[in-house]
Amino acid sequence: MSQMYGGRPRSYGSFGGSRQRGPIQPRRNMGAYIAPSRYVQAAQKPEQEEPYQALNTFSDFGLDSQLLANIQRHGYTLPTPIQDQAIPELMQGKDVIGIANTGTGKTAAFLLPLLHKVIQDPNQGVLILAPTRELALQITEEFRAFANRLPIGVCVCIGGTNLDTQIRQLKKNPHFVIGTPGRIKDLIDRKAFKTSLFTNIVLDEVDRMLDIGFRQAIQFLIAQLPPVRHAAFFSATMNADTDAIARKLLTNPVTIQVSKQEFNTHIEQDVVKLLPGQNKIDILHGMLLQTEFKKVLVFGRTKHGINKLEMTLSKLGVRVTSIHGNKNQNARQRSLEAFKRGHVQALLATDVAARGIDIDDVTHVINYDEPQSYDDYVHRIGRTGRAGKMGKALTFVM
Repeated sequence: MSQMYGGRPRSYGSFGGSRQRGPIQPRRNMGAYIAPSRYVQAAQKPEQEEPYQALNTFSDFGLDSQLLANIQRHGYTLPTPIQDQAIPELMQGKDVIGIANTGTGKTAAFLLPLLHKVIQDPNQGVLILAPTRELALQITEEFRAFANRLPIGVCVCIGGTNLDTQIRQLKKNPHFVIGTPGRIKDLIDRKAFKTSLFTNIVLDEVDRMLDIGFRQAIQFLIAQLPPVRHAAFFSATMNADTDAIARKLLTNPVTIQVSKQEFNTHIEQDVVKLLPGQNKIDILHGMLLQTEFKKVLVFGRTKHGINKLEMTLSKLGVRVTSIHGNKNQNARQRSLEAFKRGHVQALLATDVAARGIDIDDVTHVINYDEPQSYDDYVHRIGRTGRAGKMGKALTFVM
């Protein structure tokens, strides 16, 4: 077995590897070269933070009584920091920049004041844009819980679902439209989406939208919106690209920051060094036979590769499912639900399909194929170690 980074021997393959000899040659057709040492980091237990002391209760916000009842039924007690700080500003009609990670409660932070606004004035229209189909559906799930017993209509406009059905639903002028930029742009091009009706807009996880390549679609949509509008903008990070979008969308925004820069220090990171003659699938299978690998997210580079891996692992008796671009939306949702509920041990995914996934208690992220860039690596391994828990990430290297 070869030398291991950190000197921690494993029974399911070679971790780490001997030091490189001679100049490092970039690998062709595999994205930017990432030194294997960058995939190795010992985990540090997250520092205990002082509990946040909310300044408000939900009843302090002046929300509609039925909305308050739905909040209570949904199990919400005290506002999270982003809810505590963003809801009062949005209730006053101010534009908001919310710098917050997934899992901070930001969906309720924008849904609740906008639902209240529509209750007060049913002529209001709200457009919510999300980077992925999965996130759009998660937002819709929250919407339905908060809008229970309220006469407020919603239409979900995402790819992988029937376009004609969405066009028919839009003709009924729903109060809320929740969708992805590509599908909304398509509907505008077909003159099926009347932007003039939507004077309230939320862009959620803008950094991910830009990562995926939605810059032009977002700029197109902003140009189509009414000039006088109420807008909210949420992103985990702010840089020159996200700031440029915010400047075009918002007017005198209030900035609320509740996320800290994440460096994944709470995730134990290591490599699986393949030796001559070793079979990659055999090593992965050996890992999945071990009890610690309870809920595993496996990343591959291509849809074809993920399909092949799914078939092979299934034949070996592993409970596994997958999400990738060739699957329709219903199939992707079934796979996600099976993984969330623990019906399968491993979810196999491509990078684009996995954007926006927020699943609790993922024990391991395995990079079966190396990522195209280090940013992709950071996005991938961030799926484990959520909500203050420790996580583990392993990357196969040749």
